[in-house]
Amino acid sequence: MPDQAFDGAFDKDGAAPGGGAVPAVRVEGLWKRFGQQIAVNGIDLVLPAGKFIGLVGPNGAGKTTTLSMITGLLRPDQGRILVAGHDVWADPESVAQVKARIGILPEGLRLFERLSGRELLAYSGRLRGLPGAEVDKRAAQLLDVLDLTGSQNKLVVDYSTGMRKKIGLAAALLHNPEVLFLDEPFEGVDPVSAQTIRGVLERYTSSGATVVFSSHVMELVESLCDWVAVMAAGRIRAQGPLAEVRGSAPSLQEAFLELVGANGRAAAGDSLDWLGGGAGGTGAGGSGTNGAQR
Repeated sequence: MPDQAFDGAFDKDGAAPGGGAVPAVRVEGLWKRFGQQIAVNGIDLVLPAGKFIGLVGPNGAGKTTTLSMITGLLRPDQGRILVAGHDVWADPESVAQVKARIGILPEGLRLFERLSGRELLAYSGRLRGLPGAEVDKRAAQLLDVLDLTGSQNKLVVDYSTGMRKKIGLAAALLHNPEVLFLDEPFEGVDPVSAQTIRGVLERYTSSGATVVFSSHVMELVESLCDWVAVMAAGRIRAQGPLAEVRGSAPSLQEAFLELVGANGRAAAGDSLDWLGGGAGGTGAGGSGTNGAQR
């Protein structure tokens, strides 16, 4: 499937020309360069509201850079971004408006490690302007659902990777955002924590909210998402409902490999005929240790 562009220009709120629902995210002509390296290469992207959306691609595809620009963490070199109908980079006030409507669980999550889990949520809630009583109520509910109640008074520095992801997710959800952005949320997470996180996210989207998460694990994306955007080498290769992007391929993994041009690499191992014969071996019949007479 070729790179996909918009059918029309932006309305002022990011809706499709002629009306229609305002998408959760709408991007046009987005560029980002680091020195001579083009990380994001003029992408167009439309992500509908109320969906579980996967932004997928190999390592180095530009997923994290794209999410950082969409969420107001990294200024683009060129292009326009609307989140929930608000122009992210129009002015400083716009950035603040967008950040009030979104939750973020970034890659390489950094938390206030000398706070306890409960203190971290209290701080996050007050930072968002929530009343103290409401923060306490929501924090208690999130800690319970995420199976962190027993660890709420431990310092975050002592949390495992799975616990850190869960407390980070709780902080991102505390103010009930319209759109939740997650960068590799299941990376390094044990199966039990992953299942807990998954359940919370599915419950969140069932209420009409939007989740956008990046991943390079196709099986996970296929089991969770109903909308997918495929990214490689800084470009969007395909975007749309998961079934449409997968097409006639037997799995999203197969469709993904075709879209990013990686199918031909599967045969690369054929040249490694020496591999697996033991240290120093040269293969069957060779003169090395594997071919030596016994």
